[in-house]
Amino acid sequence: MNYDVIIVGSGPGGYVAAIRASQLGLKTAIVEKESLGGVCLNWGCIPTKALLKSANVFEYINHAKDYGIEVKDAKHDFGAVVKRSRDVANGMSGGVQFLMKKNKIDVINGTGKILKGKKVAVKDDKGNTKEYSAKNIIIATGARSRELPSVKQDGEKVFGYRKAMVLDKQPKKMVVIGSGAIGVEFSYFYSAMGTEVTIVEYMDRIVPVEDEEVSKQLERTFKKNGIKIMTSAEVTNVNTSGKGCKVEVKTKKGTETIECDVVLSAAGVVANIENVGLEDVGIKTEKGKIKVDEMYRTNVDGYYAIGDCTPGQALAHVASAEGIICVENIAGHKPQALDYNNIPGCTYCSPEIASVGYTEKAAKDAGYDIKVGKFPFSASGKASAAGHKDGFVKLIFDAKYGELLGAHMIGANVTEMIAEAVVARKLETTGTEMIKAVHPHPTMSEAVMEAAAAAYGEVIHM
Repeated sequence: MNYDVIIVGSGPGGYVAAIRASQLGLKTAIVEKESLGGVCLNWGCIPTKALLKSANVFEYINHAKDYGIEVKDAKHDFGAVVKRSRDVANGMSGGVQFLMKKNKIDVINGTGKILKGKKVAVKDDKGNTKEYSAKNIIIATGARSRELPSVKQDGEKVFGYRKAMVLDKQPKKMVVIGSGAIGVEFSYFYSAMGTEVTIVEYMDRIVPVEDEEVSKQLERTFKKNGIKIMTSAEVTNVNTSGKGCKVEVKTKKGTETIECDVVLSAAGVVANIENVGLEDVGIKTEKGKIKVDEMYRTNVDGYYAIGDCTPGQALAHVASAEGIICVENIAGHKPQALDYNNIPGCTYCSPEIASVGYTEKAAKDAGYDIKVGKFPFSASGKASAAGHKDGFVKLIFDAKYGELLGAHMIGANVTEMIAEAVVARKLETTGTEMIKAVHPHPTMSEAVMEAAAAAYGEVIHM
């Protein structure tokens, strides 16, 4: 079969690119070795949010007395929690199957490998290989859990995020290595379900890519909820020879040994670029990623790459945006290049974290004269009524022109609120305009308007 586009990988980059390509009249096929939807739908974004929702519900029940409601002997069924997560993921994957049929996209099951001459060889689960050709080939092979040299994953006692979603039984004690989004989300989930959790972070603060004030707020809340946090610390060895694990942690004070049942290694991800055929075709890589231009063209004509296997942020919504831009360019449109400084980041622990643009430190380092406004949820009527007073909204403006440089939020539902700041930055909205845009009362989103007002000395409710 000759196609206009063949996409290798069906994650949120691959399947979105396939649908957009089909909408543009391109004959499209997609290659997938496991389940449609890739890691995000099956082992990442969606099932983890299902787990986190169960943790939220359990927390609500345990704190029902705070809302004037009495619940006795509340218990959770860990197996049922995991099953619900898998059912949600399976349902979403089935939805992608429907979208493939609806958009007349051919789904080729098997492991894809690109070949010279704009071809893809696909080996099925029986070992049979068939070649397909296309005018354009898009590589969207994603990423996997990074394995640290000092922490070998055995899949039983030491594992990555994938295994953490489907444990047979809940561990009593867990060490989580790394405090990025994956690390803190699983730390919150297991802690809320009753596991004793210790986070070990190499940097001097947790969620180190976030604004420093956000890191401090999350650390306070986590510690208040019983999560132990070790920063400026490094796991040097994990001994799994006994019943559980003995984790050696190097700190400024010396080496400490922590005993636990399991270890979750959440020290980032690594791109899936091995055995894809890059070397055979002559496609260049750099620092473990496929090199692409602003339209996701590789150095070899007719071959493209999008998503986590390329240098952009390893986020599902980035992969989707890249996929759309890539195929629109292939179809002869002239799409605007993606602005990687206006990509929202969301972390779904409790409290949630959401951010976009410059941190306060990054704005100062970039030479901006800034105005900073901060509004705590403790001063929000809706947050008080909801019982979620932890956290704040922090906005950073260019003092000269009023441009919104960055937005940083921590609190309940802030992952739903950050889009306002993304649109404001896209439209070059000023701080004054944000203050004068009337926000509904009572809502958590009022904190955005109030934070803008705080930057200009006009805050009302603080």
